[in-house]
Amino acid sequence: MGSIQRISLIPENGHCQRAGWGLIEEAPFQEGAIVHAGDLLFRIDPRPFQADLDNKKAAVAQARATAVKAKADFGRSVELIKAQVIAPSDFDTTKASYGEAAASLDAAEAALETSRLNLEWTEVRAPITGRVSRMNVTVGNLVNGGSGQATALTTIVSIDPLYAYINVPESAALRYQELALKENKGNIAGANVACSLQLENETNFPHQGVIDFVDNQVDVNTGTQQIRCVFANPTTIMTLGLFALTRIPASGRYNALLIPDAAVNTDQDERYLLIVGANNVVQQRPVKLGALFGTLRSITDGLKPGERVIVNGMQFAQSGAKVVPHEVPVSTQSLDAMESDTTRSPIAQTPPDMRTASKADLQPASKVRQ
Repeated sequence: MGSIQRISLIPENGHCQRAGWGLIEEAPFQEGAIVHAGDLLFRIDPRPFQADLDNKKAAVAQARATAVKAKADFGRSVELIKAQVIAPSDFDTTKASYGEAAASLDAAEAALETSRLNLEWTEVRAPITGRVSRMNVTVGNLVNGGSGQATALTTIVSIDPLYAYINVPESAALRYQELALKENKGNIAGANVACSLQLENETNFPHQGVIDFVDNQVDVNTGTQQIRCVFANPTTIMTLGLFALTRIPASGRYNALLIPDAAVNTDQDERYLLIVGANNVVQQRPVKLGALFGTLRSITDGLKPGERVIVNGMQFAQSGAKVVPHEVPVSTQSLDAMESDTTRSPIAQTPPDMRTASKADLQPASKVRQ
């Protein structure tokens, strides 16, 4: 997975302090197109920088010659001081001259490297692959490159992959952390918790990704915690800043026994079902309810697979009475509808796992101004 960066390009890569300015000679890229790392975006007039580089090369040659002479003088002084031919003060003078010449050579070489970088930065190339924005300046304009006054030429945004930042209830964030612990992972990034996404003009959440980050604190004002999902974007259909509907598992996959929610009856604080038992005799059965999936309710306790539940005509079915049942298979249309319904509510649940749907703001993984 490549790095994701949003950068603002500036002349000489934003590091040139000495050059300070330059004229745009060429801008051979198409605005709004995909550019690749290393592509030439702008060319700044290199002649002033080339002249400065030549000057620094001459200064290095001069400093090197001075350093060579000072080194030779110091070598002779070492032999003369051993023979006690010269005074110690003369020896100290030649030694200091040699050190000064060596330092001057280092400074000249450093200045030469700076000039070489300034010349190199007259060709502004894309540091990453992504979609380039419009030109902020055109050919013939004078641009600055000094610190604090640099001219922004354009912006490149990496678009594959993209991050979606979502604020979820703290209870959901805790479940994601529990999933990571169950898989013996230190954090959610290693657990590969799946998530999916759809844009406003899409259905059935076609984009698949994973949760790779849970923030380290809960917002005490809202009781939510930020998580981040990462999605591949090879077709570049997703654009930075879009709002999208995301779906995130709130539990691991599990088998659920589903019945129409309309079959659930209430007696004070107790939930019960009317079951057609042996010899078609009605039984009242207390049950424990689970999550709601569309119009179907999961039953966690009190009902076994294969048992017959009364849905219609419950007013005529009394406990202990004998009935003539008309068996009808449970419809799953509500489950299918949930897969394509994106406007029903901020919370959606879809088997075989509970899922949370939230609006997500697509963002790059990191922002680096260069």
